[in-house]
This record gives sequence, C-alpha cells and structure tokens, in this order.
Amino acid sequence: MGVNFSALFIIDCLSPGSSSSSPSLGDLPESCVASIIESLDPPEICKLAKLNRAFRGASWADFVWESKLPPNYQVLIDKILPSVPENLGKRDIYSRLCGANTLDGSTKKVWLDKSTGGVCMAISSKGLHITGIDDRRYWNHIPTDESRFGSIAYLQQMWWLEVDGEMEFPFPPGSYSVFFRLQLGRASKWFGRQIINSENVHGWDIKPVRFQLWTSDGQYATSQRTLNEPGKWFHYHVGDFNVDNSNSSTKIKLSMTQIDCTHTKGGLCLDSVVIYPSTFRERFKHKGVLKC
Repeated sequence: MGVNFSALFIIDCLSPGSSSSSPSLGDLPESCVASIIESLDPPEICKLAKLNRAFRGASWADFVWESKLPPNYQVLIDKILPSVPENLGKRDIYSRLCGANTLDGSTKKVWLDKSTGGVCMAISSKGLHITGIDDRRYWNHIPTDESRFGSIAYLQQMWWLEVDGEMEFPFPPGSYSVFFRLQLGRASKWFGRQIINSENVHGWDIKPVRFQLWTSDGQYATSQRTLNEPGKWFHYHVGDFNVDNSNSSTKIKLSMTQIDCTHTKGGLCLDSVVIYPSTFRERFKHKGVLKC
C-alpha cells in the first residue's frame, strides 16, 4: 500500500499537465496529510516527508508516530532512555528507541525495528553464563567486527558445553522468537581477505545441541540441532514465547547444552542470544541464516 501511495503522489506532482495555477500537494492541509500517512509504515512516511513542506510538517505530527510506537513505549523509555526531555516529540522518541540502546553494563542492546516498530533485543556472550569461560584452555573472548558487541566467545575444546542466560524485560504484547547466533570455525584475515579456519571444528556431528527456553508465566520450548555447516553465522531457533500483558515484565531463562562427555567439541563461535518478533523468522529464512 505504501509504495503505491508514494508513486501516485510523485507522479501527480511531476506530471506534465500540472501547472502553478492548479492545486498541488503543497495546498493540502498538514492535518489532512497527517491523517493519510498515519496508515503507512515509518520508512514510507520518511520518504513522503521529502515531497514538500506540507508532507514534511505532517510527518512530525505526534499522533502519526504514537501509532507506530509500542503500546507500552513509556515503560520502555523509563527502562532504556532515562534522560529523555519531557517535551520530546513522538517522532524523536521513535528515532531514539530505534537506536542500539545498551543495558546491564553494555551486555544487552534493545532497539525498535525501524520498519515495524517491533522490539528487538540482543544479549552478548559476556552477558551469558558459560561453563569454563574463565579457563583460556577452553574459551576465549575474541575481538571482531562481526558482532554488534565487538567480541565473541570462542570454544577451543571442551567435553561439556553449557551456556545459560537469564533476563527480565517489559516486552510489548506479541509473539517473540529466541535464537542463538553461532558459527562453526574462527574467522581471520589474510592479506585483507576474510577466511574461516575450520581445522579445530570437531565433535558437533556426533550428538545434537539442545536449546531450551522458559518464561516466568510457565511457557517452555525446546529444540535440538546438529551443527554441521562451518564458515557462516546462523540463527539457531530456540523457541517462541507470547506476551499478553504490557504492564508487567517477562522473565526469561534459556540454555544451550551438549553434555555428552564421550567426545570433545571445539571450534565454535558464540556471538549472542537475540530476541525478535516472530515475524522475523521469515526474514532470516529468506537470507539463508535460519536454523530451525
């Protein structure tokens, strides 16, 4: 709808039959334009704001952007934007919430998806409890620009894989999917080109990794997956959870385990746990980075 609407007005604005004496887009009242663009997605609103002064003014209307914000956006502001001016407009609030806002010593990041306004979260490897992380014979934190947190956890070799996480956040009502972002093989650069060293990758094709998810209101999900494709980051789907009440926080516990001690495992990169609206599964599937 948004694309067709944009095209219609742009064509009308540039058509040879229009003249300075005829009514134009600039003659529309801002309130009328705002009522129309309220039904569009945020990217389309921003595109139309470039047409003329009327659309630019309408694109700043508070009621337009309040309809794009999550229903509990004021709670989100108090949680992740503690220093917001009281008179800040709704468009600016939307813009700030779309930024990578950090929590808990920068081990978590929360943002709104710019296109849909959906709440997204990422928990870094340093924000998870990893068995053996303090022993460099097993795990190392490695700097990299492949992570939004600037580093990943790399497993050299271990008999017992156990990663746990816990968090609490006021998610707006909706359905959410939880993923572990993992890669087999360690990336490095050789003469400016990135290569993947998979020599140390072993043990993952014998038994699957188990992923689990619990919520404070009794929801539970589990999945299993054999890790067998080195050299690419994948989102491994743990499960989904639903939020019905926007007035309370959801507590979440999650884990990733492979505790069969009959063989060692190694060569695994752990970037983060990510939580997205469940509709994002189709995006990841389309990009070829989803493992269910």
